[in-house]
Amino acid sequence: MTRRVAFDLVVVGAGVVGSAAALAAARDGLRVALVEAQEPTPWRADAPDLRVYAFAPDNAALLADLGVWPAVLAARAHGYRRMRVWDAAGGGELAFDADALGRDALGHIVENTLLVDRLWAACGREPGLQRICPARLESIEQDDEAVTAVLADGQRLRARLLLGADGAASKVRSLAGLDSDRHDYHQRGLVAYVGTERAHEDTAWQRFLPSGPLAFLPCADGRCSIVWTLPEDAAARLLAVDEATFRRELTRAFDARLGEVTTVSERVAFPLRRQLAKDYVAGRVALAGDAAHVVHPLAGQGVNLGLRDVGALRAAWRDAADRGNDFASPHRLARWARARRSENALAAHAFETINRAFSNDAMLPTLLRGHALGLAGRLPPLTRALWKHAAGL
Repeated sequence: MTRRVAFDLVVVGAGVVGSAAALAAARDGLRVALVEAQEPTPWRADAPDLRVYAFAPDNAALLADLGVWPAVLAARAHGYRRMRVWDAAGGGELAFDADALGRDALGHIVENTLLVDRLWAACGREPGLQRICPARLESIEQDDEAVTAVLADGQRLRARLLLGADGAASKVRSLAGLDSDRHDYHQRGLVAYVGTERAHEDTAWQRFLPSGPLAFLPCADGRCSIVWTLPEDAAARLLAVDEATFRRELTRAFDARLGEVTTVSERVAFPLRRQLAKDYVAGRVALAGDAAHVVHPLAGQGVNLGLRDVGALRAAWRDAADRGNDFASPHRLARWARARRSENALAAHAFETINRAFSNDAMLPTLLRGHALGLAGRLPPLTRALWKHAAGL
């Protein structure tokens, strides 16, 4: 006798990627369960999240289609209209401008907590979507027809597909026996909010230093969110120095592009690594977001790649519905996994190559890299192609 399949999709992990996948599936008429270990932290306007994203236009369109993007914009998201990239060793500058590209904005700077808060709330209002929280995944059972997520409290959630969106330390990935390649960069990303003497000009700035890239991302309150890639010992030292010393060193590292750094918030640093799952699918279990791929933050593409996993999976289940097929069939999942793994691995290694080429003071790379940026900046078709790729358009 065939056992009843209660859900079409069980999503484990209610971060940005997991919540978006659950909401998209429910909006498309699938029966969905969203499993999360603990209630997400509510967003507060007076407590900005240090973790921010340079949110790409294609993913803003996805959230708009899900009815979430207007709520994000109404709370706090800042559109940036220009991007400037240059090398500390000299040479030219790579510049992107929304007007030249025919866009209102190149992207938006958005806090992680805000995105999760608005997505979680939307999931709670969606018929056909059951939020199960707090709950922890204990084991996974599979047969030819379905997969069962067994929770720590004994609940058994049987579905056609289980999607692991539970982060870099994914329990789903481990239980499914999916291996990953991991490379430690021995760097840390130091993040903070800073005030500057001059306005940020709605511009995302990035300067390549021998120690690693330094980004200033424009925020709605006039401050910038910084992401400073540093060797581990240098990051530890800069976390320990007093505020005045930190502001001086940051101003110098940024070449005072916006004048003096005048204020700085709490500083936090997180380890940087590349982690790529060798496959994204095992039977009726699939991975998305950081559970499948962790990349260097220099291009701000981590969450954008994860949401593109969701967009591609959504296209797959819509196509299956049109054809009257099982969206979680092995050949359909394999096709989705091949395409996403190829794109994500290419992006991860490209970011790593850029970081390696610019984060050193060897003579030949130093002589060439600034001029390469300048050459790209003087070729409008190349500039447009680079931006369209990053924007997912």
